[in-house]
Amino acid sequence: MLRLSRSSLKSWARTLSARSANPRPISTATLQPLTSPSAGQTGTALTARQLLSSRSRLLSASAIDRSYLADHALSISDPDAYWSEIAANNYHWEKSFDASKVLKYNFHASKGPIHIEWFKGGKTNISYNAVDRWAEDTPEKIALIFEGNDPSETASYTFKELKAKVCRVANVLKAKGVKKGDRVALYLPMTVDLPISMLACARIGAVHSVVFGGFSSDALAARIKDSGSKVLITADGVGRGEKVINLKSIADTAMDSLGAEDQVETCLVLERLNEEQLKDNPTASHRDPSRDVDFAAACAAVSDDCPVTWMDAEDPLFILYTSGSTGTPKGVLHTTGGYMVYSGETFRNVFDYKGAPSDVFWCTADCGWITGHSYLAYGPLLSGCTSVVFEGVPNYPDASRFWSTVERHKVTQFYTAPTALRALMREGDEPVKKHDLSSLRILGTVGEPINPAAWDWYNEIVGKGNCPIVDTWWQTETGGHMLTPLPNKWPLKPGSATLPFYGVAPALIAPSSEEELEGNDVHGHLCMKQPWPGMARSLWNNHERFEEVYFSQFDGYYCTGDGAQRDEDGYFWVTGRVDDVLIVSGHNIGTAEVESSFVGHGDVAEAAVVGFPHEVKGEAIYCYVTLNQGVEGSEDLRWELKKKVAEELGAFCRPDVVHFTPALPKTRSGKIMRRILRKIADPSETDKLLAGDLECLGDISTLADEAIVHDLVEGLREPC
Repeated sequence: MLRLSRSSLKSWARTLSARSANPRPISTATLQPLTSPSAGQTGTALTARQLLSSRSRLLSASAIDRSYLADHALSISDPDAYWSEIAANNYHWEKSFDASKVLKYNFHASKGPIHIEWFKGGKTNISYNAVDRWAEDTPEKIALIFEGNDPSETASYTFKELKAKVCRVANVLKAKGVKKGDRVALYLPMTVDLPISMLACARIGAVHSVVFGGFSSDALAARIKDSGSKVLITADGVGRGEKVINLKSIADTAMDSLGAEDQVETCLVLERLNEEQLKDNPTASHRDPSRDVDFAAACAAVSDDCPVTWMDAEDPLFILYTSGSTGTPKGVLHTTGGYMVYSGETFRNVFDYKGAPSDVFWCTADCGWITGHSYLAYGPLLSGCTSVVFEGVPNYPDASRFWSTVERHKVTQFYTAPTALRALMREGDEPVKKHDLSSLRILGTVGEPINPAAWDWYNEIVGKGNCPIVDTWWQTETGGHMLTPLPNKWPLKPGSATLPFYGVAPALIAPSSEEELEGNDVHGHLCMKQPWPGMARSLWNNHERFEEVYFSQFDGYYCTGDGAQRDEDGYFWVTGRVDDVLIVSGHNIGTAEVESSFVGHGDVAEAAVVGFPHEVKGEAIYCYVTLNQGVEGSEDLRWELKKKVAEELGAFCRPDVVHFTPALPKTRSGKIMRRILRKIADPSETDKLLAGDLECLGDISTLADEAIVHDLVEGLREPC
């Protein structure tokens, strides 16, 4: 099987085709020949091998579905007409919006405050649209299938049952004083109680803030404080494979660390641990009678009917925190109407959902991330589709867990991260082949670019060559898919997110000239020229930072922070972050947050964090550390520093490499030269560097002390 590292992938991608974003609606004039697919083969995927052997051939304009071209053009030229029809026909509005004024916005910071409004004046409720409509029309259809960490724990819930559960949680929240606009923090395992609690908040107009269950007490406390949440819903603990995570103990530490003005008034506690697990984790049983309330008992004591609070389309729906290069997590704010329409429409189109009763969708993401929000809690339910909620991990109790789950529940659309696929590839083909995966018809990937070897394995071994692969690119801030294949609409290319979704107008900006790049075969900063319904409206309590982060670099454009290429066929290839955010196993990790954790140790003088290619994680964390005078680097200190980061930020932030160095490479103005650090961290450059070939480092003449580079290279000889 062809195996390429991330650096090889980028080289391969550049050789195959240079890429950048098309500022106008996709035109057949920009699409020129590769292969003209025969009848019935429009969605046929090319393997990486085929692409490498036929790189000189270009796509035929006829390969792109004509209806897509027409609809995309309309969605860009007349968004009011395009989105008003979709919103009115596919969703319930208690009060209609003005169809002639669907979109109002300003992307030019030079012309005034940045603002985005969709469907302003319309009244709706996303919980009603995701639950009540189907509870009335198809009450006995399965809405959610739960599979626990223990494979023997499964359960199914109809839309009628789902509505009752959502209403009970909503009534509990109301009884605790939660009202429209209040924030509720959710720190829960991936049980059905998590999406149910999200829907319950939305039902009564409360703003939910889901915090990933892998985050530390410090991270949880920071998010509770910033959001102003007075109610927290958590669990005593959760099984993750053979491990038990004591969520309640972490939550207690977080709540106890908050000042008087930030105190959580009510903590609802879901009991998940069995007697044996509690015996090993006694602090999970701790309850503060003045604050803690049993979640199940509280739900049992209230009615299973709760009226809907109708929301203006621009009322806040949720806050979701994401890492930033400044080191302070950003509270991304999404609003009701636009997010509802966009998450629903992207789900239906990208995963080819047409209402078939047999369709079962499985997104493996946690609801602590935007993928779990849009394509587990909301998108599928807004469409009336059965969805799987998975608490476990891919390799427990063995490497066939994903595939046994697909077989057991007859999953038709499967959406996961390249990190998981790469880990499962290493286990061989047998865990896949021993299960019947014939129910699958769509495969998807999310979180990071997928390398060709993993793409081929996914296509050939999992999908048997019969399932289109939708390699999706989007962000927490976008709310839904932005660049993505649409099944059977055009040929696929391994590693390419292909073309923009409806309403998405990408542009590639040259950083040197700050001008938009025209045509194909170009590379630049990936930006967006106009709003789409699902985009974030602001950062919680910090609109100034929202404008600075996303709109200050190129006036008139939303800047994604990613670089991209547009190839000869107009296909997009996202090449990664252009700022200091790493994507490790699909998780966005701010380098500044990790650096702050290191520097918080008494022995550390300075730290610089970069990413390096990792065949399973995609990127891994490499930290250069300078120690205070008189402190010697040691294995014990290295382990202590890694442990500190994991405890403060979460286990998934644990650095892979800690490289002790006497100094960091800096310019005369004091700026750290991170490009040099990235090159030294890259395993593919190690042999050349140790042999004395420093050419790959580029110009080092601007460094205040070039000798530092030699010290760093020599440090590669020591175990890190």
